[in-house]
Amino acid sequence: MTPFDAATHADPYDYYSRLRQQNGLLFDEDLRVWIASSANAVEAILGHPDCRVRPLNEAVPPAIAQSSAGVIFGRLMRMNEGPQHLCPRQAIEPALNSIGTENIADVVSHVAEALDNPGENLDELMFTLPVCVIATLIGIPSSQQQDVAKLTRDFVACLSPLSNDIQLGIANDAATRLSQLFSELLGNADEATHFLSHLLSGCEAIGWIDQKALIANLIGLLSQTCEATAGLIGNTLVALHRQPELVEDIRATPLLVADLVAEVARYDSPVQNTRRFVAKRCMIGDTVLEAGDTVLVLLASANRDPFVNPNPDSFLLKRTQRRTVSFGAGRHKCPGQQLALAIAAETILAWLRRKPASSIRSLRWRYLASLNGRIPLFHRDRETYE
Repeated sequence: MTPFDAATHADPYDYYSRLRQQNGLLFDEDLRVWIASSANAVEAILGHPDCRVRPLNEAVPPAIAQSSAGVIFGRLMRMNEGPQHLCPRQAIEPALNSIGTENIADVVSHVAEALDNPGENLDELMFTLPVCVIATLIGIPSSQQQDVAKLTRDFVACLSPLSNDIQLGIANDAATRLSQLFSELLGNADEATHFLSHLLSGCEAIGWIDQKALIANLIGLLSQTCEATAGLIGNTLVALHRQPELVEDIRATPLLVADLVAEVARYDSPVQNTRRFVAKRCMIGDTVLEAGDTVLVLLASANRDPFVNPNPDSFLLKRTQRRTVSFGAGRHKCPGQQLALAIAAETILAWLRRKPASSIRSLRWRYLASLNGRIPLFHRDRETYE
């Protein structure tokens, strides 16, 4: 098994444990990358200023470098360092933090009512509903939200090295359409939602007036929500399938759903790994990394490190001092972590209100092909995906 195989393996966690026992940071001769598997190594890599999110000579993947999707990619704060990372984050993070949990419950409920059948259609529940929630907060009209969710899912293909030329072409078209849509939205700023007003005020306060970068990062909010939150929702359903007694616990005490989703994020992370690229020679613990090295950072392995989470292979709702790096750490830690957890929690509650407790036992799934994401695709018995 390789770390890339592990992301979608039925149970990769024994493999991660063996890696941690060998060395928290080791060099894989076959893959030609460093592998960080322990919590200490993962947090050190994510926090080191010389471990960057992109290679110095490749700001945008070559496959999309000349496309509209590539232009957006190059402006995303999550794919940049320095001012191109810090300026949008200084505006976007406070706006995300201004969104109240109660508001999320109302928005999820409203969006769920507008969808076709999120109780039966788990693909819609996982992928469409969360993106529509973010679209609502940004101010996309309800009549356009499902189209925006589809465009976002199309755009996300540009982020995967597994996508073929046809998928990349569709992603490029989606990038163009989403850019046009957000340009029109920002042209009507007088009708901005609470979130968008807060964001625009933040941009003004720090003197960040790059509208094209703002549009790119609004698309980035949708794209990060799309697959990561889908994986969080899906893996929570998997956890309920494996421990069906939790369904009645959640029904009896709905507030427990926040603990449930938080533990799923640690126990079965929707983002299993990420990468960092060494910009100049540096030390991580006792290991020297050279400029040009690549580090594969195993977030899911760090979450199961017994030195930071005692009894890590047990699923504990009321785990004390839970430490999770599923949303990253350091300067690139996801600014929407609490929002993603809240959306996933409210989505699970919305599903449980629509389905009998016994329905959780009938779930069957396989994992979406990915090198780093862990997203279950649910199906009925004998049903397969092409």
